[in-house]
Amino acid sequence: MKKEDFKKYGHELIDWVADYLEEVEKYPVKSPVQPGEIKSKLPSSPPVQSEEMDRILKDFNSIIMPGMTHWQHPGWFAYFPSNNSPASILGELLAAGLGTQGMVWETSPSATELEEVVMDWLRQMLGLPEQFAGVIQDTASTATLCALLAAREKATGFATNETGFSEILRVYASEEAHSSVEKGVKIAGYGRKNLVYIPTDDEYALIPGELEKAIKSDLRAGFKPTAVVATVGTTSSGAVDPVKAIGELTSEYGLWLHVDAAYAGTAAILPEKRWALEGIEKADSLVFNPHKWMLTNFDCSAFFVRDHRLLTRTFEIHPEYLKTGVDAEVKNFRDWGIQLGRRFRSLKLWFVLRSYGVEGIRKIIRKHIHLAEIFKEELAKDKRFEILAPVYFSLVCFRLNDGRSEDELNELNRKLLQAVNSTGQVFMTHTTLKGKFTIRLVVGQRTTEERHVRQALEIIKARADEILK
Repeated sequence: MKKEDFKKYGHELIDWVADYLEEVEKYPVKSPVQPGEIKSKLPSSPPVQSEEMDRILKDFNSIIMPGMTHWQHPGWFAYFPSNNSPASILGELLAAGLGTQGMVWETSPSATELEEVVMDWLRQMLGLPEQFAGVIQDTASTATLCALLAAREKATGFATNETGFSEILRVYASEEAHSSVEKGVKIAGYGRKNLVYIPTDDEYALIPGELEKAIKSDLRAGFKPTAVVATVGTTSSGAVDPVKAIGELTSEYGLWLHVDAAYAGTAAILPEKRWALEGIEKADSLVFNPHKWMLTNFDCSAFFVRDHRLLTRTFEIHPEYLKTGVDAEVKNFRDWGIQLGRRFRSLKLWFVLRSYGVEGIRKIIRKHIHLAEIFKEELAKDKRFEILAPVYFSLVCFRLNDGRSEDELNELNRKLLQAVNSTGQVFMTHTTLKGKFTIRLVVGQRTTEERHVRQALEIIKARADEILK
């Protein structure tokens, strides 16, 4: 492509993205296409000859766009947010244009040193102790895996990397922990059977007394308790495991404590929500995702460790072709995780932090939490509905309950969720809490306003009226 054509289409696409961000509300939140529908419109073989950009963009609009589910829609209340912002998009554009591969300091000093700086900014924003050092991973799943691998090596004196497993190591997590914990346990070689799920209380938080019982039982059985994954803001209900009490146990028994705050960690930049990380000084690692609730487009996961030497010793490897003359003076982030190749993710995060400032981000997070409170309070006024979990952040768990049996209620709420999502105006997802089919509404999209939350309320109540006729 010639420079003139690149500039022409580049300007067109920037205009398209700017319009999309303003007009995304006109699309149905969730794509209505059926399985296989998009594939059926695409050639089964690659093009032999080059094609004009005009034709590619025409097909993008006519084939690809109808199959898109719009995460940036103000009616997005599903899963957790994966929001973006104009500043982040511009930072991503520059990173893509630069094409940097920041595996070691020498491959681009700015990529490494900017990452060091913005990660320390985030540390300060969360109120983490000064000894915590950060690195950007792609997702919280990868960060949790890195924590489990470092915990494994610390527990075995770094012998597992050399000779493999010689004893049975145990990992503990709440029964509400994210599925990435189980996946990480499998990949790291602990074995799924050595992941011990700990019961939760009435607010779906891990019970420290039950954790200690499990640790003691495993010690008597000859297992080696190795790591605990505590969650701040569980996926199903937004529950907060008691980090301080768990940290006292991990300190006493010598376990690694990893805190998964992928969603709710962003809320801790608010002084009034800092309680959720009480006891974090006892943790060995923590992850939260700026790409969820901090206006930074996917992917950008902030991973912190209290002693980075344990992390680098787990991952470092020194082939001759990667050695440089300054390795002893700098950080080479290739040694801080699984991947050798690293994208320039810190650039978009830097753009976001500078464009909004800490107070600007706090304002948006407070607004989302307030909107969730409005939703909860207004829904609770309708006696047909019940709130199923505490609302600590911006996630509300609820169901329709007219007094029928639990099995019937589960099916009733399944129908309600389907009816609500079929409108195309809002999109919510579900979970189960203590066997109850639970509808989740989470506020976190940058453009969501009170009118969108009230629209969701109206749709939910209207569909409930229809179902209960």
